[in-house]
Amino acid sequence: MKKWFACTLALVLLAAFTLPVMAEDAPETRTIRIIGTSDLHGKFMPWDYALNAASTSGSMAQLATAIAEYRTEATLLVDAGDIIQDNSADIFLGGDDVHPMIQALNALDYDVVVTGNHEYNYGMGVLKKTIGDLNAQVLTGNVYDENGQAIADAAAIFEFDGIRVAVIGMVTPNITRWDAINLADCLVTDPLEETRACIDALEGQYDVLVGVYHMGVENEYGVPNSGVEDILNACPEFDVMVSAHAHAQIPGQEINGALVVQNKNQAQTMAVIDVTLEKDGEGWKIVDKASESIAISGFEADPAMVELLTPYHEYACKDAEQVVGTLEGGALAHENEIAEIPTAQIEDTALIDLINKVQMYYTGAPVSASALFTMNANMLPGDIHKCDMSLVYKYTNTLYKLHMTGAQLKKYMEWSVSYYNTWKLGDLTISFSPDIRAYNYDMFEGVLYEINVANEPGSRIENLTWPDGTPVADDDEFDIAVNNYRATSQLLAPGTIYEADDMPTLLEIDVHGEIGGVRELIGDYIVNVMGGVITPECSNNWHITGNDWDEEMHQLAVELLSEGVLTIPTSEDGRTPNVMPITEEDVLNATEAEADAA
Repeated sequence: MKKWFACTLALVLLAAFTLPVMAEDAPETRTIRIIGTSDLHGKFMPWDYALNAASTSGSMAQLATAIAEYRTEATLLVDAGDIIQDNSADIFLGGDDVHPMIQALNALDYDVVVTGNHEYNYGMGVLKKTIGDLNAQVLTGNVYDENGQAIADAAAIFEFDGIRVAVIGMVTPNITRWDAINLADCLVTDPLEETRACIDALEGQYDVLVGVYHMGVENEYGVPNSGVEDILNACPEFDVMVSAHAHAQIPGQEINGALVVQNKNQAQTMAVIDVTLEKDGEGWKIVDKASESIAISGFEADPAMVELLTPYHEYACKDAEQVVGTLEGGALAHENEIAEIPTAQIEDTALIDLINKVQMYYTGAPVSASALFTMNANMLPGDIHKCDMSLVYKYTNTLYKLHMTGAQLKKYMEWSVSYYNTWKLGDLTISFSPDIRAYNYDMFEGVLYEINVANEPGSRIENLTWPDGTPVADDDEFDIAVNNYRATSQLLAPGTIYEADDMPTLLEIDVHGEIGGVRELIGDYIVNVMGGVITPECSNNWHITGNDWDEEMHQLAVELLSEGVLTIPTSEDGRTPNVMPITEEDVLNATEAEADAA
């Protein structure tokens, strides 16, 4: 077995460029450009295969055009991971062919690729094939396989006409939470310890030090060193950090002297960083750093890339268009009363009930919990296509079966409903916590309950009963169906919802894995259990209470929002909508302003 840390350096000349010869009287300065992408999530063509419709917000085909425009003779092109998952890209896994996303990266001649957490979703076999198919230098210095071998190098050095750029790559250590089974025989180490060892080994061998880390800025789950802020504060040697994972657009932020950038997901942005150096004796010193975030929506798709990827696009479209059944009797979710506030997250719907019903059917559990991953997901009457499964259930989660008590269920439910902001007198809408993602708000089936949003988090679940009206007792025992992410990230992770001595029991993983994950089970349920026909069925087993607003004022707020007079704010990173309520004061101010204008 390996030592507890390792730093394998690929000290190979992987890129060399000849820069123009400067006039003798010109200052000897040079600029190294770094183009960073990340969280591409299967977006190889300008198409959303879940919607089976064009989507030009970003894609590899458009990135090709943007990269060609911004690439200089001295450019390092890097990607910080989460490449092959999402947008139905998983249909290309498991064969001998090279994944279209990897083909696109190779065609663009990426210099560095770092694995993201979603690269581990499909097992080490798929991970190793993905790495093996890449022409780029793959870096991930804190993951070791079942043989104790590093899955990739930790660092590499590139030279640009005498200027040496060292790159270190790491992935968030929280992959052990999300893919514990896939990593059961592997070792994931502390990225800070690995980074420190790399920097020490690289001493004197670089002029610019770049990090490409599949981590957000801040730590996750309170795990130290799982965010680049911890890394940079402990390692002031870094000049540039290409951060990822959080899908937050960061054009440029300084942390302990390092310039930090981050991209939106699905190729919506790319980061361009310029590092200017000046000759300093026998070496070089950095005299300036600048960065910008480039929106990819404004770029046309590159014809050569489109030609390369068209066979995969056609295959994905054909796959998405397969009819698996019919929905009769109406949509699965109601139309939003307020466009920016998803009805399916403030009241029970047939949409979330379908997911939970499927999970209960295949596990035999009397209770189920699931989140709505796509805020405005719905299914409309008519043919049900395979792509609708991806729209209803975005991720490739598998189904887990756990055993828990009534007391544990209450803790789980209280954790979940902390998603809502506390309702205050004068509020006219329900709002969501800016610090909690929608995928961490589960809705439950198999029990009846109320969520009193006027109460503070931790004391909101009221009137929790079994379907026959019997209260759920603390010592009741039962099975519950959840996905693998919820099981491994929260329910079976000590210190998240439960302490180590008070956790549910894991009974079964990957339930009916021969069919597939939850998404595939939904399709199987429609075809083989319901005979290809489903109707909207909603149990209405839960309700929000405590929002004792003036109904007339609420309706006025709805009107003002629909007219665009009032707007619903989103979180600063844009990932959580509806993070503040519309209040009576907002309505009164808006109506007074309208009256004054008249």
